[in-house]
Amino acid sequence: MPNSSSTKTSKENQPMVFIVDDEPAIRAALRLLIKSVGYTVECFASADQFFSQFDPDQKGCLILDIRMPGMSGMDLQEKLAKNNALLPIIMISGHGEIPMAVKAVQKGAIDFLQKPFSDQQLLDRISQAMDIDQKRHNEHDVQQEAQLKYDSLTPREREIFTEVVAGKLNKVIAYELNISTRTVEIHRSKAMEKMGAKNLSELINLSNLVLKKD
Repeated sequence: MPNSSSTKTSKENQPMVFIVDDEPAIRAALRLLIKSVGYTVECFASADQFFSQFDPDQKGCLILDIRMPGMSGMDLQEKLAKNNALLPIIMISGHGEIPMAVKAVQKGAIDFLQKPFSDQQLLDRISQAMDIDQKRHNEHDVQQEAQLKYDSLTPREREIFTEVVAGKLNKVIAYELNISTRTVEIHRSKAMEKMGAKNLSELINLSNLVLKKD
């Protein structure tokens, strides 16, 4: 499991470019290039080493070699996905690894670069990845806030919340739950207040965040 405390104190809110490649010369060259344009960089010689210290909350992006001894880049990508990591991944691959790289993109990597690639290609992808990472974190923060509000609802408020966003009228909900329409109105009003929704449209948008797994 990633260590959620190892990087949090020293790197909190500081986007990082992580490089995971088993070849020291490639790590050194990429580090020098990326630092030259102002990014903070951290290098790892193996996927296992990176995963053992990775903080899922860390912002930035990951440049990942697809084929390495031990845990492969594909394996690391899968582990990060299972841990709900938001970090955008740029795969780097050799000529014979293109089918694997395409598969990695299909599984969520934002792109792959075939070696040898130009400096500008990589820097452009990193810039794109940083924008994607910021968007993902913003969306995650909104979802987390909505979830906290939803968790504050009583069981009855959640029940009525679900029925309301499904498009049912108050009188229909009242009939199905064997309660008065007035009771439905009260619980509906409280649910909207707690969720911070001013109207039904806002409530439905919030429901898409908190009920999407239901």
